[in-house]
Amino acid sequence: MLYHFLFIAALVATSAFFSAAEISLAASRRLRLRQMADDGDTRAARVLRTQEQPGDYFTVVQIGQNAVAILGGIVGEGALSPYLTAFFGWWLPVAAAETAGFLVSFLLITSLFILLSDLLPKRLGMAEPERLALRLHAPMLLCMTLLRPLVWFYSRCADALFRLLGLSSLRDERITSDDILAMMEAGTQAGVLAASEQQVITNVFELDTRMVSSAMSQRERISFFRRDESDAVIRLRIAAEPFSTYPVCEGDIDHVVGYVDAKDLFQRVLNNQPISLQDDSLVRKVLVMPDRLTLAEVLTQFRQAHEDFAILVNEYSLVVGLVTLNDVMSTVMGDLVSPFDEEQIIRRDADSWLIDGVTPIGDVLRALNLDELPHAGDYETLAGFLMVMLRRVPRRTDSVSWGGYKFEVLDVDSYRIDQVMVSRALSVHSSEPVK
Repeated sequence: MLYHFLFIAALVATSAFFSAAEISLAASRRLRLRQMADDGDTRAARVLRTQEQPGDYFTVVQIGQNAVAILGGIVGEGALSPYLTAFFGWWLPVAAAETAGFLVSFLLITSLFILLSDLLPKRLGMAEPERLALRLHAPMLLCMTLLRPLVWFYSRCADALFRLLGLSSLRDERITSDDILAMMEAGTQAGVLAASEQQVITNVFELDTRMVSSAMSQRERISFFRRDESDAVIRLRIAAEPFSTYPVCEGDIDHVVGYVDAKDLFQRVLNNQPISLQDDSLVRKVLVMPDRLTLAEVLTQFRQAHEDFAILVNEYSLVVGLVTLNDVMSTVMGDLVSPFDEEQIIRRDADSWLIDGVTPIGDVLRALNLDELPHAGDYETLAGFLMVMLRRVPRRTDSVSWGGYKFEVLDVDSYRIDQVMVSRALSVHSSEPVK
């Protein structure tokens, strides 16, 4: 009897070894292993190579686990059944005692293997995958060497099945932006990252999809100089509307000929020199971009031109706005860069928000915890959403109800939607606009 129990214990330990080896290799993070390998751990480098071609490794695992399972069933039933049958024979007939002894023996052996050779090692492997993978890799290589003929046979059969089914047996190691964002969210929930840091990383990934119009200063908000304006007018404009740069135009805003830096103007003021925008040395060449670029493309053009200021024009060569490097970085960094700027989204209470009409629709979705709004792609701002839904320029008190929210226009200035009240509806209404 002692021999049988020792043999069962050895089988349980062997099965636990293969289970831990399997789950630790599969759960090991390649970034962590690569960092360990860079620090000089040769075992991590070997584990990384095995992860790239894990077929033989898992073949050994399956051979070992199935062999142990079969032996465990044979030995376990023969080891415990006679004793359990004799025990139940004190109260039950012989046939019933044999059946009860077999069933209890089967349950005990099965439970033993499930707990000690499957659940326990796999949970341990999930908790500390890299440490276990490093320790178990050398014994697994020995098993692969000893079982080479069987490994070769089963691996080739598996490869043939993959080819027959048109599947790839190679592990896809590509890391997508969604993977990184999911890691960042997990890090935030675990307390490793601050919520503001996670938002900055999310904003960086949105640069490729977020249009420049979501960050630009609108046409009507641009403060510019006409080239023929007098020194007195320029000085008054600087005092009334202080900015770091000013477009310089011939006649109107749609004929931009360059821009002037406020530092150059201040220098002339301090030196008591007259200011004339007819002076070509004062007016710099302006960078002009189409308004359909993404923020990532804007950053690329800024870098190539060594500029941080650009005029945006539409397909009709009309100026629609201007954008600066600070505008793009403020979009990425949010309140970390410009905490004193007026917020575009102000939460009034648990169920209502006051939102600027030019707020990018992505920011609105995040604030309201919505996945999308109807006709996505036809607009980029909250004002655009209201125009698309109403099919006209909104007026005060116009509203749209959608997704459990009511979007009500509070203020319109020269056809520009200044403020929108968004409130959570008590029940989800129709998506039809209220006119």
